Amino acid sequence: MALASNSLVSFTHGSLSQTGRLCQPLPSPSLSLPGSRSLSLKLTHRSNSALHCSFNVSDCTDMDTPIEKRFPAYPTIVDINQIREILPHRFPFLLVDRVIEYNPGVSAVGIKNVTINDNFFPGHFPERPIMPGVLMVEAMAQVGGVVMLQPEVGGSRENFFFAGVDKVRFRKPVIAGDTLVMRMTLIKLQKRFGIAKMEGKAYVGGDLVCEGEFLMATGSD
Repeated sequence: MALASNSLVSFTHGSLSQTGRLCQPLPSPSLSLPGSRSLSLKLTHRSNSALHCSFNVSDCTDMDTPIEKRFPAYPTIVDINQIREILPHRFPFLLVDRVIEYNPGVSAVGIKNVTINDNFFPGHFPERPIMPGVLMVEAMAQVGGVVMLQPEVGGSRENFFFAGVDKVRFRKPVIAGDTLVMRMTLIKLQKRFGIAKMEGKAYVGGDLVCEGEFLMATGSD
């Protein structure tokens, strides 16, 4: 959002007191923050180019705490070094930065920090950086690999393959600056045939952006 020089951005909780000149309301965008639902922002613009943003969130009560200290980071259950030991993928195709929840043999939740430095953005698209849908699907499959390549399931990284995908839907675009949060859940495992079926959902700021069903093969190559 472009602001005139000498402009001021301030965040206040609740209603904004309007002293002096009359404030003109601007469109109200939403702000997505890690581990929380989307926050509604009310913007007002004064003639002296000051921009005021008020949070309409009941649980943000301690406004004396700076915003950068108000929201905790995602937990780390499996860090990037451990992920590299589990998954065979490497740059530029390792698309999981951290696992923030893991239920052995059942499910995992991983995150991908989407940044403008990702190597696919120069071509997709130069003027509007959007994460390709096929890479969202690949990232979700890699989170599924974290579940499948564990002793509880018995998969092997030498003989583990992404075998198929079904019912995929892309709900919203994922852009540079987003944190993609992906949950993969094992819903069917046929060890005899080395086939597993998983359900995947991906979110940004609590909003569903992608979902689908995944087929994994753990048999011999």
